Amino acid sequence: MPKRVLQGMVVSDKGDKTVVVRVDRRVQHPLYKKIIRRSKKFAAHDADNKFKVGDVVRIQECRPISKRKNWEVIGEGAR
Repeated sequence: MPKRVLQGMVVSDKGDKTVVVRVDRRVQHPLYKKIIRRSKKFAAHDADNKFKVGDVVRIQECRPISKRKNWEVIGEGAR
């Protein structure tokens, strides 16, 4: 089964070898049919501490690295 790949923006880089990435998605409201934005934050492994707040990155599922971290950064994303 292929691993999921998501794109989002780094909102925190305070942890060592960890970045928090906010992934936004657009969904239609079930009753009002208006497009609304939903977001979720993922802790991702950044082995080189290379990415900073505001960077757009792509993350991929991986084995559990810690209690909250089972995603890894695979590179820059397109804006």
